[in-house]
Amino acid sequence: MEEDLHIDRHISRRYNEELQGLHSSVLAMGGLVESQCREALDALVNGDAELAAKVAGADLEINQMEVDISARCADILVRRQPAASDLRMILAVIRVISDLERVGDEAAKIARLALKFAEGHDKQPWSTESRHLGTSVIGMLRGALDAFARLDVDAAIATAGRDPEVDQEFDSLTRLMITHMMEEPRKVKGMLQVNWCARALERIGDHAVNICEQVVFLVEGSDVRHLPLDTIRQRFGSEG
Repeated sequence: MEEDLHIDRHISRRYNEELQGLHSSVLAMGGLVESQCREALDALVNGDAELAAKVAGADLEINQMEVDISARCADILVRRQPAASDLRMILAVIRVISDLERVGDEAAKIARLALKFAEGHDKQPWSTESRHLGTSVIGMLRGALDAFARLDVDAAIATAGRDPEVDQEFDSLTRLMITHMMEEPRKVKGMLQVNWCARALERIGDHAVNICEQVVFLVEGSDVRHLPLDTIRQRFGSEG
């Protein structure tokens, strides 16, 4: 690591507060996004139209948070001209909030499909198959946010390492949906929609991995976005 990372090491108290405020704002946005994912999954599994509508409508709030945090990052870049770890912090924040906004989009997509199921009174028993996948993905998102909160590279690497399991779960669910489509062709549309929800969940897992990569970048100063996980683990993990 090129230097110790301390958000509060500046002579200017105001500058410290600005950087700490960015870090806190990302975590606040992440908490909201995680909550939206959890509620979207509950709405899908339980056929809760009211909850689904609430989640779909909250996407605007998440979008606004991204815009606000981006504007603050731009302001700091112009006024402070940060270098080294400070610049990495700003760049990482911009990338992380972009991923969080996209996670919010996926949660809203799941909620809109859940609302269609609930309003159509067409029970989709296979939607419950998404619960385990959703729980795994939300756990990854939580792990990524925790790693970002603590600037913990090992935790970030461990969380990213769960992605192959999520991909395998998604593949298994897809095969299950195909089997059901063959057995009950008249319900193909509904089962395709359930599979779209599963695809949205799988993408949330991918965004969680992206956030983990930004933790490594922020702490270690190396862009690892296109490196295999084993390489990242060997170079930057404490047991590598």
